[in-house]
Amino acid sequence: MNVTRSTLMLLHLQNSPIRYKFFFSHFNNALRNPTSSSSLFNLKPTRFFSLCQTQTRPFCVSAVSSEDSKGRNTFFAEDNVAWSSLGLSDTLSRALSNIGLKTPSLVQASSIPSVLSGKDVIIAAETGSGKTYSYLLPLIDKLRDTQEQSLDAVSDKEVSPPGRKVLLVLCPNVQLCEQVVRMANSLCRDDSKTIVRAVAICGRQGWPIREPDIIVTTPAALLNHVDIDKTRCMEFMHGVKYVVFDEADMLLCGSFQNKVICLINLLRYDEKLLSQSKTSVAELPLKLESPLSSHDNALEADALEGEEEFPTEASSGEEDDDNKDIASINKEAESAKQRRREWRRARKIFERSKQYVFVAATLPVNGKKTAGALLKHMFPDAEWVSGNYLHCHNPRLKQRWIEVTVDSQVGELVRAVKHSLKSEDLDDAGGIHRTMVFANTVEAVEAVAKILYHAGIESLRYHKNCTLEERAQTLVDFHEKGGVLVCTDAAARGVDIPNVLHVIQADFATSAVDFLHRIGRTARAGQIGLVTSMYTESNRELVQAVRQAEELGQPVETAFSRKRSFRNKIKKRASANKVRDSATMEESFHA
Repeated sequence: MNVTRSTLMLLHLQNSPIRYKFFFSHFNNALRNPTSSSSLFNLKPTRFFSLCQTQTRPFCVSAVSSEDSKGRNTFFAEDNVAWSSLGLSDTLSRALSNIGLKTPSLVQASSIPSVLSGKDVIIAAETGSGKTYSYLLPLIDKLRDTQEQSLDAVSDKEVSPPGRKVLLVLCPNVQLCEQVVRMANSLCRDDSKTIVRAVAICGRQGWPIREPDIIVTTPAALLNHVDIDKTRCMEFMHGVKYVVFDEADMLLCGSFQNKVICLINLLRYDEKLLSQSKTSVAELPLKLESPLSSHDNALEADALEGEEEFPTEASSGEEDDDNKDIASINKEAESAKQRRREWRRARKIFERSKQYVFVAATLPVNGKKTAGALLKHMFPDAEWVSGNYLHCHNPRLKQRWIEVTVDSQVGELVRAVKHSLKSEDLDDAGGIHRTMVFANTVEAVEAVAKILYHAGIESLRYHKNCTLEERAQTLVDFHEKGGVLVCTDAAARGVDIPNVLHVIQADFATSAVDFLHRIGRTARAGQIGLVTSMYTESNRELVQAVRQAEELGQPVETAFSRKRSFRNKIKKRASANKVRDSATMEESFHA
């Protein structure tokens, strides 16, 4: 049985978000009156995950292995692949060795040469595959090379120093920004000084006085900076030579999309100005200051609408020689007008001066408005690097599937949290056990935390209602002390906590994307992990489809689609079924 696209779309729609209002009121009453019949573990009339009344099924477990069916390692590259063989410098190779990274991952071995080549690159690989260093390492090496050329130029006065180059990394949230900065600043030279200087600019942080080599920020924070002054905007854009969009699928959809496309248009506008002027980067700010001030509307149109207008040189068409052929003048004027028209129309034909890298763990391409389709349209010449297990089951991941009912859900949740892994797994994790429990809403997170508390299990909480400081401290405590972290999908992206051994879905994910990011919190960086997914009767068919795809080694990519298309297909199918049922009833009546 093949898992078809239409089947997965129907199943995805049926898995609607759960509402917990009745459960919470009943749960709070039980807490106030623990001796009543509606105690914590006797919540028969309430609902936590759904109102299903089916019997509990024994859980099923899928196999786990650090090697694929052919015995190949599923995370690390082959033994003969070294950092230097990928094109990285000896300085960076030693820095990686000093922090314990001796061998590149498969994704890193595939991505680093592509990024070093200077092409636009799209890295789509499963969570925990080493994507951050896949773009940081080659771009840091390029920045380091520019620094050394500048030092050589200073010693040799006859050589002009190369222009300053900046790496700009855009992330959807503060936590991921800070994580990228920590990873970049962990790479040091032999004298213990960082190879490059990376700074996160987000939240309440202001713009640094001394511009760093790597700026990691959110789209909103960057626009707040460049919108203040257009001259500052263009000067900054001239210096940015490498642009990375981390969690690209998130940045190119939803509330981020308009801001990110605005930034892409600003960056491309700067590239086209440079291409048209044929002027060095160092001279551009002074020469273009006047044209920019007279073309503010063009800049705004370029940023907001994506329809570029470019400053063009005026052609007089007049000569001092009165005997010049009038036809020649008209021809020259018409030629200049045609060149301006072609320049505006040829939006994709210009000399490139920036490199773009897009990184994502889930990158759907089905549909015109998905992130993958948008990238193919905007960057048709980009080189794609895909992980072996993109949108697929990770062989290092063991999965337990538990169908629950109203009667069994609380007990199964507590047992799942208490479930212990093998002792050797704890040894690999440094003796610290970390478990992440996912729920779909803030209210559900609070309810799960209360259930665990009354079962004698302390837990940490992480969701959007927590302040940035509280979330940061929660992650520090979870990293240092381990334990149980109850969270929403806010912790499913951009939170790299090492050695999470167990992920529990107290609520089954409402989409394939959320599912992949949740289970990707464990079995990272070559480690193994366990996922316990609790589901109800309403999720049963969706779970069967996901498990079927896992068994057949198929990607779950076909489940990626917009909810509107789900609804339209449901309506069409419902209408067809209604007509068919009416015809059947009529035939039965006449019979």
